[in-house]
Amino acid sequence: MIKPPFSPLRRGHIAARAFSISHARRNAAALPARKPVGAFRGGLFGFLTGSVVAGGSVYWYILGDYRIANEMLSDDITALQSATLSLQSYIRELEDKVDRLHKK
Repeated sequence: MIKPPFSPLRRGHIAARAFSISHARRNAAALPARKPVGAFRGGLFGFLTGSVVAGGSVYWYILGDYRIANEMLSDDITALQSATLSLQSYIRELEDKVDRLHKK
């Protein structure tokens, strides 16, 4: 079997490939040039986006922490108020008992 000189089967040779452009493609208008985003603008935009996201997440975390602390403080104030009221009623009872003992 005799092989042609540019056969892809021959060792060390690459098959030749013809490139062509269709008529419609050749007459198509070129795409408008895109203005590239520079490294400075891209970096600045990324930095600002990251800062906003980080700031928002910290804000929500602190807001939740503040809400929990506020609820705990309100519970402590309510407990202190009830303890104060019970102490006042106990002191009134003791004063009444002391007054009754002095009257006898």
